[in-house]
Amino acid sequence: MTTDPQNLRTVYLGQFTHEHAEGIGAALEEAGIAWTYKQFGRFTRLFFAGDWGVRMFVDSSRIDEARSIVSRLS
Repeated sequence: MTTDPQNLRTVYLGQFTHEHAEGIGAALEEAGIAWTYKQFGRFTRLFFAGDWGVRMFVDSSRIDEARSIVSRLS
């Protein structure tokens, strides 16, 4: 089943290190879960200490599956 990008609603999955985000992204793709990410630039990290790593967002209808993938990989 393919998700229509115009109707896709995402929810926040979490903030992860770059290495962990890569593994989670691969597992989400393998499970067929649509996802996206936001990575902050150098200046944002410099001025906002809480913005480290990668913030990941997933298809809201599959958040429970995505959370179980994160738990499994942690």
